[in-house]
Amino acid sequence: MYCAVVGKLVYNALGHSFDIEDRTLTHLRLVFMNKLRRGEPFMFHFPVGDGSGTRSLWIAPSIPLVFHFYGSRAPQVNRRWVDDLMHEASSPNGLTITPEPDPESVGEPITA
Repeated sequence: MYCAVVGKLVYNALGHSFDIEDRTLTHLRLVFMNKLRRGEPFMFHFPVGDGSGTRSLWIAPSIPLVFHFYGSRAPQVNRRWVDDLMHEASSPNGLTITPEPDPESVGEPITA
């Protein structure tokens, strides 16, 4: 049985932090790293765990980020999910966390 371990995304020099499950945070880290390496800032939208709504963060190379994982083992990466999240991050609306797809299923082709 999988037990969700919640990590933190720490945003900007003021240390604003947001709880995000380690498995999701692992995939987001890959997307953020790839987008920022390319010099492609983007908007990131996600629900707040306490039910108080949604947050939107501007993700850019000039804004400090820390990914704090609490689990003892890194989750296995689902390449299909990373691809889906990269596509979301490149969209006009920015990145929202999509449900994790089955890594073995054949997905619909992504069209622009």
